[in-house]
Amino acid sequence: MEQTLSFEFVHKFVQNTERVKSVDLHPTEPWVLLGLYSGTISIWNYQTKTEEKSLKISESPVRSAKFIARENWIVAASDDKYIRVYNYEKMENDIEFAEHKDYIRSLAVHPFLPYVVSASDDHVLKLWNWSKGWSCDEKFEGHSHYVMQVAFNPKDPATFATASLDGTLKIWSLDSSAPNFTLEGHLKGVNCVDYFLTNDKEYVLSGSDDYTAKVWDYHSRSCVQTLEGHGNNVTAICAHPDLPIIISASEDSTVKIWDAVTYRLQTTLNFGLERVWSIGYKKGSSELAFGCDKGFIIVKVNLIAAK
Repeated sequence: MEQTLSFEFVHKFVQNTERVKSVDLHPTEPWVLLGLYSGTISIWNYQTKTEEKSLKISESPVRSAKFIARENWIVAASDDKYIRVYNYEKMENDIEFAEHKDYIRSLAVHPFLPYVVSASDDHVLKLWNWSKGWSCDEKFEGHSHYVMQVAFNPKDPATFATASLDGTLKIWSLDSSAPNFTLEGHLKGVNCVDYFLTNDKEYVLSGSDDYTAKVWDYHSRSCVQTLEGHGNNVTAICAHPDLPIIISASEDSTVKIWDAVTYRLQTTLNFGLERVWSIGYKKGSSELAFGCDKGFIIVKVNLIAAK
């Protein structure tokens, strides 16, 4: 008899805070890094349920904050156009620079090279090399509206994907300022993008202001599935690194869990924290983090095999 997989979602830790625009889970410590609309970055320990570090870094919203664990750093970007780097042991500012002309929406840290890519409302992406004093090694141009998110390809980290309010996704190489190709199909702006690898096949996931998420075949460059059901803009999307589920979040205050094989909707979660802005996950962990208008939540996903 064929087994069907089901999941339970256990609320491990719920914390009311100011609006959380960004969440990132530390790869080895039980820490979640928050980027807050109030201009603060904060590290919470989700095992002890205590705030370990907090620092007001700007009068403007922090839309993206990431751990660079191999350097003991946090890199954060905000609406004042600054990228700031902190040593998270001491919360001391190592460097800050403002090289974009508008709000910075997203940061992506390369998995092993000393690179960060930033995405901005100035329609431009920039590649920063911290081994060369955070020099800008490349500028990527091709979008015609705000660039909302950037994500490295885990299978080929010399490439990355971007989502833009121009309604497109673009795939880029680190060594070229022009995009490799464009994915078109959403009816409105695209807010989020992530890679999805299964059975050695590569897909790209996207979420849009058209209230849908899409699954794209990376090699045929075509949309293979549209995920419908959200009642407002889709703000964040990811494939779980270890479980066969796709997770989407929306301004409709819900998170939807989709079967990564059949693409059927499995369940809808509402944490009572209003709009959901960001999803955090890490390989080898069943914990997920969600950043919302009214705070954040850590959810543990348990796999239940049922006949």
